[in-house]
Amino acid sequence: MKKERPKHLDLRVIKLPLPGFASILHRISGAGLFLMLPFLLYLFELSLDSELGFAMFKAVVAHPLAKLVLLGLLWAFLHHFCMGIRILLLDLNMGTELLAARTSAKAVMAVSLALTVILGVKLW
Repeated sequence: MKKERPKHLDLRVIKLPLPGFASILHRISGAGLFLMLPFLLYLFELSLDSELGFAMFKAVVAHPLAKLVLLGLLWAFLHHFCMGIRILLLDLNMGTELLAARTSAKAVMAVSLALTVILGVKLW
């Protein structure tokens, strides 16, 4: 029997496998990093400008909301980096089998979250 294909994709109903979820997070993290680049460049400029600019930088970064945004950016960078390495290995036909792909997606999620926690403790 031929299975009926859906006419529209209801994202609330579709059960996405972990590699697909990691791939979507890779795209979201890349877009987030790109969109927050002006904020990061502004902070970088403040830190290098002068003593007064550095004091302003420290005041901005000390705010809890800014720390939360920086923690999110830290996760985005780490996830994007780890997933990028996974994708490069997949492009080299390494880990393309189903079990290896699922394992590497789990490893990306675990490593990026663990590194975020470790570096986030230092940030906070």
